[in-house]
Amino acid sequence: MKKAEKEILGKKAYQMAFDYELKYGCCPQCVLTTVKETVGMVTDETIKASHGLSGGGGLMGTGTCGALAGGLMALSCKRGRDRDKFEKGKFVSNFKLGQKLVESFQKEYGGVTCQHLQQQFTGHTYDMWDAKEYAEFNQARKDQCAKATALVTKWVIELL
Repeated sequence: MKKAEKEILGKKAYQMAFDYELKYGCCPQCVLTTVKETVGMVTDETIKASHGLSGGGGLMGTGTCGALAGGLMALSCKRGRDRDKFEKGKFVSNFKLGQKLVESFQKEYGGVTCQHLQQQFTGHTYDMWDAKEYAEFNQARKDQCAKATALVTKWVIELL
């Protein structure tokens, strides 16, 4: 795919992922679903498997932003190593693409954890297992998580 085509598809993917995150939540699934619907490669099983990565993993906030984790999974769907290829090396080219994605994310947001983004978006971190705090977070973040989800998706399309 040519660069101009990737840019056009990236803009389309941005809007799709943004809309999915606002409507359905679960950022890694929104990234992966959008990649599946725009360029393929991602399976329903992969989308399902990403569910627990939301909210920094298990809604704990301490792990990698779910959107970024979903983006890394999407890159690996194309360039990752299959089980029957373990003995053929580490498939470093996939790690290099992942590195580019993580570096872009760090440059944009200054960190990679869900809690870091919560702090940046709202000035506060939240216990997403507490219904009151989750409701406060959901209101305070506005569309910031949707924007992060959309941006990761756009970058993934451009990296593929």
